[in-house]
Amino acid sequence: MKTAVILARVSTMAQDFDRQVNELKYYALNNDLNIVKIFANKISGAKSNDERCEIIELIQYVKENHVDKVLVLEISRLGRNTLEALKVIELLNHEKICLCVKNYNIETLDSLGNINPMAQFLITILLEVARMERTTIRQRMESGYVHHIQNGGVVGRKTGYRKTVSEMKEQYKEEIKLLKRNYSLRNVSKLTGTSVNTLRKLVALV
Repeated sequence: MKTAVILARVSTMAQDFDRQVNELKYYALNNDLNIVKIFANKISGAKSNDERCEIIELIQYVKENHVDKVLVLEISRLGRNTLEALKVIELLNHEKICLCVKNYNIETLDSLGNINPMAQFLITILLEVARMERTTIRQRMESGYVHHIQNGGVVGRKTGYRKTVSEMKEQYKEEIKLLKRNYSLRNVSKLTGTSVNTLRKLVALV
């Protein structure tokens, strides 16, 4: 039986982490893979892979223990940008370790350990789409904020006023959407301009 490790994203919602691990364990079971280790860590979008402990540990572990496959639920877990993620894939390819992206059913190596060029192509596209999506969201939020101010909108709220749950959900639609997609609080804050403290309140509504 081939061996594999899991690389999972840790968000503020513990149940989401458990869901990722359970999905990947089920995938491993159906594909006759023995999970030997799970890597997970809270990360900052501002940190490079060289500063991310779980990526460093994963690369070292799979090299030293001759692991066959690395399982991830989504490709964006590998790095904060396309180049970093591709660098990780290149390192895995060099060690003849296959990366399996479960939500797109992509494997970077074939059954003989050769690089799958179509998988490399698809992964590059998916990473670029994710990057463009983050940029679009940031620009849309910034444009909405400027429009709000230009039309006499007020930033902040009256003293003593507390928004209802429905008002919070209506005002922070984009933020809630990103939180549901497992973006970290810091990354959502960077994309939308909403404070981390406010985002912590929104987590309870997700």
